[in-house]
Amino acid sequence: MRIVVALGGNALLRRGEQPDADVQLVHVEAAAAALAPLAREHDLVVCHGNGPQVGLLALESDADRSLTRAYPLDALVAQTQGMIGYWLTQALVNAGVDRPVVALVTQVVVDEDDPAFRAPTKFIGPVYEQAQAHQLAGAHGWTVAPDGPHWRRVVPSPLPVRLVEQATVEQLVRGGATVVCGGGGGAPVTVGPTGRLQGREAVVDKDLTAALLAVALRADHLLVLTDVAAVMEGFGTPSARPLPTLTLEQAEGGTYPAGSMGPKVAACAQFVRATGRPATIGALSDAAALLTGLAGTTVQPPGTRS
Repeated sequence: MRIVVALGGNALLRRGEQPDADVQLVHVEAAAAALAPLAREHDLVVCHGNGPQVGLLALESDADRSLTRAYPLDALVAQTQGMIGYWLTQALVNAGVDRPVVALVTQVVVDEDDPAFRAPTKFIGPVYEQAQAHQLAGAHGWTVAPDGPHWRRVVPSPLPVRLVEQATVEQLVRGGATVVCGGGGGAPVTVGPTGRLQGREAVVDKDLTAALLAVALRADHLLVLTDVAAVMEGFGTPSARPLPTLTLEQAEGGTYPAGSMGPKVAACAQFVRATGRPATIGALSDAAALLTGLAGTTVQPPGTRS
């Protein structure tokens, strides 16, 4: 099978954890251990998140008085692709993946007129108390918003249109490589009238990029791996329960939290609608079981029997 995995940035650095390299490496090694069995048996493409990591780099860049201005987000996304891609490829080899493993810095084309540029919604960076968040927003010109009980920086998140390196990814997969790409949703770029690429100040949702790539690669399954076991009915209430399946209509018509589960369900629905193949959301530790429907929440293609 050909499988595309969307690996959440919070699976590599959990909320409230110190963003030290050794802390993240522990999570990277756990991720590689969960993904290695899939990589040994299937063609695997991994798109990873970078919300905590790109936020940290942005904070450091904003505070660097030697700079005339802070580094733009597209450049910081590319930096995180290099760092996390290096960690993941090394950890996958150490976990016993015996085929070529390669990380590819990836650009994703976005529409310069996307309304997301006027309405930032994508969370990046660490969590703050409300007063601290507003203080930082004033100091750095950020937009901040509540994320559960805490506050975080939000930035524009335009929809991905296509991956610039899509053909390269396909060649690598056909050649038998496990590919890490589309990190952080890809570095966002627009295309000018002459075809010139230009980076944009934004962060693209990696789940939507993974779905776009999975469709383009004609993948057999999309796995969206995160730090929760499944989509929950009645999330946040005492009666909350995991949903083992969602119909395509339920996925497209339901209401899910915009900053967390919403993009994941939307990405799965996008893939299922385009391909007629299943997509599953669940915990990283359950990766193998998600593929067989024994864990997580699977968005089922139309006509699938329950």
